[in-house]
Amino acid sequence: MTQTRIAAVDVGNDSIKAIFGDLDYELNIPNVIARDTEDRPVIGIEELDSKNPLEGIHVRVHSPALNENGVIYRVGSLAAKSNNSTELDPGSSKSEEDQTLVMLFTTLALDAVRKENESAFTKKNNVVDASYLLGTGLPLREAKEGRDAGYRSKLLGSVHQVEFLVTPKYQGIKVNINFEDVKVYPEGFAAFINLVMDNDGKITNKDLIDKRIIIQDIGGLSTDIAVIKNRTVDDDKAQGFNLGVSESLEAIRDEILSKHGVELDSRSDVVEIITKKNDRNHIMVKGSRTSVHDITDRILLELAKKQYRLLRNVWQKNSQTEICYFVGGGSNVLKDYLKTLNNNLEGYNIDFFENEKESIWMMANAYYKLVKDFERRSKKAKPAKETSKATN
Repeated sequence: MTQTRIAAVDVGNDSIKAIFGDLDYELNIPNVIARDTEDRPVIGIEELDSKNPLEGIHVRVHSPALNENGVIYRVGSLAAKSNNSTELDPGSSKSEEDQTLVMLFTTLALDAVRKENESAFTKKNNVVDASYLLGTGLPLREAKEGRDAGYRSKLLGSVHQVEFLVTPKYQGIKVNINFEDVKVYPEGFAAFINLVMDNDGKITNKDLIDKRIIIQDIGGLSTDIAVIKNRTVDDDKAQGFNLGVSESLEAIRDEILSKHGVELDSRSDVVEIITKKNDRNHIMVKGSRTSVHDITDRILLELAKKQYRLLRNVWQKNSQTEICYFVGGGSNVLKDYLKTLNNNLEGYNIDFFENEKESIWMMANAYYKLVKDFERRSKKAKPAKETSKATN
């Protein structure tokens, strides 16, 4: 009998971060797809199953939620190497893009086919039936526009299928995905929950919970600024902006190609160059270590100035704010530039997560805490309802 498994999935514009079960598995996959044919050529096909599945994700996706159904894709690292790869564009809406759903379904399917889940999901004739309780989120702008309800309804009540084609270890397996329930959270609220709640639903940061704070979540395509007051997001003051790091990453990628003749596969490659601990802001050109500091500094400083202006404008309208937390992958990229600007200008009380993984995984962690809390409350409510029925 198929059991229901918890999944907390942050469909980030740079990559997908997902946490499953009782924190027993996590996935991080570049948010890149590329249309493909059924029989992709593979060198050493007989050795396919000895390779890492995440490096060769090749799937056909069926779902009534998709605008284009039954399309074959390369996904993640494999897609990044293709000439026709696509990443989400500035101005696009997560809730309406096929790419968001393709990445979501593929990520869940990669969890469902694992040997560790054989006892949780039924498998017959190479078809796995998987059930999930999903926690995910949308940018504040989309949530305020009411798109969360439509996004949720796309997922519920339908079967979504991922068929693994030329994928290491999983070739020929189909995964049917059902959702027991779907919880869609505004990203700004989720960030606040992650700051104050642990995985058991207990308040851990009592000093912060009653403060007036701003959370500026810088993503790939958008920036969400949540104003927290009385433990809740102020819906009237929360704002979403079509300003993220993706365009700047693309500009860096283009200029590196133009100036040095080096073509980087994806935005993720640019992020790695900017954030790596050793040889940061350096690339290899014809085997020689070469600095691209001039390119990255100029482009990222300009973006940091725009982000800082957003903070200043929101703080002016919320003068009793005590602290602003910068979160998200974009904050990790812009951290040094924002700190420098703040030190030289107004000097607001701002903070970052020095642990890079904690900042990048903040949304996935938040969705996990929220959906786990929902599961706990649902289980408590169930016996009460059953007892009420028995006494009637």
